[in-house]
Amino acid sequence: MLIDINPKLPMRDKNVTREFYINKLGFKKLGNVDYDGYLMLKKDQIEIHFFEFKELNPKDNYGQVYIRTDNIDSFYQSLLDCKTTIHPNGPLETKPWGQKEFALLDPDNNLLTFGQSI
Repeated sequence: MLIDINPKLPMRDKNVTREFYINKLGFKKLGNVDYDGYLMLKKDQIEIHFFEFKELNPKDNYGQVYIRTDNIDSFYQSLLDCKTTIHPNGPLETKPWGQKEFALLDPDNNLLTFGQSI
C-alpha cells in the first residue's frame, strides 16, 4: 500500500538550493548526514529530495511539484514577508477547479505550486 511520496527535483548547486528552501520557504534539513550531490529537506509533513545536476539548463527544466496546504493565505503572506518571488503568472487566486493556488520557481526553475481546497 502506498503511504507517502517524496518528489526528487534537480539542483545545480546544493548550497543555493538549501539556502532558498530554508531561508525563503521555511524548510529544514532532514537527517544528520550530508550526502554528496543529494539534499533532503522537510517542512511540516512535506519532504522534498534534490539530486545534483550541474549541467542543468534552468530554461530546459520541467521539474514541478504540487503541494497541498491547509492554510494557504498565511503561508502566502509569510513568503511575501520573506520577500520570496512569486511566479509572475502564479499569484494567489481562486481557480475554477475549486482550489486556491499560487506558484513560484526555485533557483533551478523547478515549479512549486501550492494549493488548498475551498
